[in-house]
Amino acid sequence: MILLVDAGNTRIKWRVVAAAAALQAVAEGALGHDGIEALAAVRRRHPGLRRVLGCNVAGAAVAERIEAACAGLAVDWLVPGPALGGVRNLYARPAQLGADRWAALIGARALHPHAALVVTAGTATTVDLLSASGDFLGGLILPGLDLMLQSLARGTAQLPLADGRFSLQPRCTVDAIRSGCLQAQAGAVERMFRQIADEPQALCLLGGGAADSFADLLEIPLRRADNLVLTGLGAIAHLPAPA
Repeated sequence: MILLVDAGNTRIKWRVVAAAAALQAVAEGALGHDGIEALAAVRRRHPGLRRVLGCNVAGAAVAERIEAACAGLAVDWLVPGPALGGVRNLYARPAQLGADRWAALIGARALHPHAALVVTAGTATTVDLLSASGDFLGGLILPGLDLMLQSLARGTAQLPLADGRFSLQPRCTVDAIRSGCLQAQAGAVERMFRQIADEPQALCLLGGGAADSFADLLEIPLRRADNLVLTGLGAIAHLPAPA
């Protein structure tokens, strides 16, 4: 069995998969950064674990704590490269692509082998274009919904941290703030989707903790696809070892 680990900015997501069926979860869960040591208990519950494959955007200290919790198992951290899992990385400098975005693109390719817009709405929102032939064409990074709301509260004297509701025609300040931030998220996604909209079976794959907040605003072909990073790691784990 293989332990997959997605070390993000706010949470650590994990999944145990069988080596022969790496896209099917045996068990999975999520931990806060203050609970990383609980991965040791995951290991004890699954004594058949032989490998850890991880993706880390949370920094070196988090990586060290994960490795300590998995002591005795080698932890392989994903490093973006030119091509893997049916995806070609057309970033100007492929190694500079975030490991989480790279894994999510590979997961998206495993789920939907056609043109796709891969959107993860979390602390940040990433919006990445994947061609029908598997080329990562480029993408956006913008503040996530909560960061947008917080930035308005911090950066202005008179705008509160808004707990408003969405409205097409907001008529109070808190609704105007929330509606503006939601429209910004949805608008960025829809504008990027236009680039692949004419491709056969083009689809937006949407996941992340904030996805539900604006999913209903999107007027494009859509499929919810949470934990694409773990799906991508599973697909990578299933690849044959290099010769």
